Amino acid sequence: MDFRSMLAIGLPLGLGIAAFGSAMGLGKAVAAAMDATGRQPEAATKILINMATGCAFIEALTIYALVFVFGLAGKI
Repeated sequence: MDFRSMLAIGLPLGLGIAAFGSAMGLGKAVAAAMDATGRQPEAATKILINMATGCAFIEALTIYALVFVFGLAGKI
């Protein structure tokens, strides 16, 4: 088995794992933010800003994984 076939198997699998991890992290972040807003509605703006910042960082990591996969896919 050469490196091209290993890349062909590993790249989509790795990207799927990264996307799944991102989805789990985003779901947990949004659920915690909604729970916090329900407990303390007057702080909803601060909670929303912090949640959006965290979600942006989580999405950035997923996009980095996607760019990495596209970069390595050129070697197949």
